[in-house]
Amino acid sequence: MVAISEQTYKNATAVTRRDNPFRFDPLFAALSKAAAITVLVLLAGIMSSMVYGGWDAFAKFGTGFFTGTQWDTMNDNYGGLPAIVGTLSTALIAMIIGVPLSIGTAIYLTQLAPGWFKGPVGTAVELLAAVPSIIYGMWGLFVFVPLFAAYFQVPVSQVVEGMPILGTILYARSPSGLGILSAGVILAFMIVPFIASLTRDMLDQIPTVLRESAYGIGCTTWEVVRHVLLPQAGVSIIGAIMLGLGRALGETMAVTFVIGNANRLSASIMDPGSTIASRIASEFNEALGMQMNALIALGCILFFVTFVVLVIARILVSRVKQY
Repeated sequence: MVAISEQTYKNATAVTRRDNPFRFDPLFAALSKAAAITVLVLLAGIMSSMVYGGWDAFAKFGTGFFTGTQWDTMNDNYGGLPAIVGTLSTALIAMIIGVPLSIGTAIYLTQLAPGWFKGPVGTAVELLAAVPSIIYGMWGLFVFVPLFAAYFQVPVSQVVEGMPILGTILYARSPSGLGILSAGVILAFMIVPFIASLTRDMLDQIPTVLRESAYGIGCTTWEVVRHVLLPQAGVSIIGAIMLGLGRALGETMAVTFVIGNANRLSASIMDPGSTIASRIASEFNEALGMQMNALIALGCILFFVTFVVLVIARILVSRVKQY
């Protein structure tokens, strides 16, 4: 046995008495409980205020507020369907473009990129996450939109004009560059840094022995990624994707710059439209009376959509954990 000096024993006893954790357990438990209750109270307060503020619009228009397409400020006749559809459409386009790009970037940085190239690309991805949304909006309006109109909308519209399905979805009646697709592309650029950074961190945390074992039995890089890395990081990747989807649904300024802010439903994703966030940002400063109630009601709908996305994410995560 190793002998313990008397001074060492006294020092250990003094530290144990001075830092006795049981003395702070009740205070720690009370502070933790207070923090949890504060979050619940804050959430309940936000929900209650949104429902209360938009109740007049819900009471007056009923289900017509969800299915109506008019937004007439002169006659106080409001329908939120164009903004709701625009919100879901832009978010869907952003996910279709952004998720494969994000996961591909993360896989390249962790598995394929040479050492000298990982640093600059990783830093660039992190810097993109720090760019303010209004900068994305200004870049989109002054740089992306003109190029998008000249080199994509016009040629594509000429090709698909008259086609049964593509002619409806991709034909631009006024190829100005503004529209649902433009907003979706800008949102995709905005969510890529978040999803890519989180996915890269999760892939880096997977034990190296799993990858080395897979390579040792003759697996290719694709097989290692497909059967080892992605299943191991599946839950975290779903969480990262849902974080990106939450930003895409609620993004305001960048979308307001490039979507066109037109209150109409169109089968073409090339045409201008609006989202819930862009409509609120465009009209909230001057809204009064029923218009204000309608805008708050739109915010309540956006809150509900975000809640549904969270529920779906929970379900997906639980299923991934089971497998």
